[in-house]
Amino acid sequence: MIDVDVELRDFRLAVTASQHRSLRQAAEALNIRQSTLSRRLRDIERRLGVVLFERTNGGTRLTTMGLEFIVSAERLLDEVDTELRRLKSRSGGELGLLTIGVHASPSAGNMHATLVDYRRRYPDVEIRTVDGSHDRLLRALAGNAVDIAIMTGQAAGWNDRMLPLWGERVISAFHESHPLSRQTKIRWIDLADERILLPQQGPGPELERLLVAKLRNAVGSEHVVHQDSSLDRLLSLVSAGYGPLLMFEGATGARYEGVVYREVWEDDGPTRVNFMAYWREANSNPTLQSFLGMLREHHPDLSPAPGPA
Repeated sequence: MIDVDVELRDFRLAVTASQHRSLRQAAEALNIRQSTLSRRLRDIERRLGVVLFERTNGGTRLTTMGLEFIVSAERLLDEVDTELRRLKSRSGGELGLLTIGVHASPSAGNMHATLVDYRRRYPDVEIRTVDGSHDRLLRALAGNAVDIAIMTGQAAGWNDRMLPLWGERVISAFHESHPLSRQTKIRWIDLADERILLPQQGPGPELERLLVAKLRNAVGSEHVVHQDSSLDRLLSLVSAGYGPLLMFEGATGARYEGVVYREVWEDDGPTRVNFMAYWREANSNPTLQSFLGMLREHHPDLSPAPGPA
């Protein structure tokens, strides 16, 4: 019975030997003794039951069977090397899938810039985004449906990893014919008599809480029009004159005819809301680590690691 237990190193030896005119030159390229190479090649031939090389005083050359073997060996080694490079890239976070929970539109601002930078650094990583409210994204994190969630404020009840990121201004979108569009800045009190468009999902609930807090609970149900719609549809409603929309700065990359953006101000400057990144320490996805590494370059992680449960 023929023993065909040939190892990868045997394939590499045979391929290298086939690339040189003599075993001496091949042995020098492999940094081993010529006698060692000769003995190992004969051992391969014995296990395969075929002669791979013709040995003459003028050197070595492949037999017909040897040529077929080398073609197959080169193809196998190429496949192995390709797979090893792929695995190395995956383990280094350079290849794979990263799912990001997004609380607000990334059409402009810091979130958009972050995605652009990550794509530039890791072009082979596939990015998927999931929209949702705080509660939905936290559930997605807990269930491994997303790797990291970028949301506003402090998420109640979250006891795993988090990283403070950037602040974004609160923006009101108006139709250009709206009287408030002529002001260079909007104060919260200016919105007291407006019917404000807000999304039901994503940042909508937080923007509504902010609106209520800033107007000292003087906002009733008649002041807010909830829409179960995406940002582009909401901006279409603004463009059609259905009322102003509250949003975060990162969404201002979307442009619609007749729509203007204005900062919403406190007494001392524009209202800003802080964004945080949330993730599970136990998440072993290498692409998460490369994404976090990039975030930490600009937003150093000063939070302590969670202690033992």
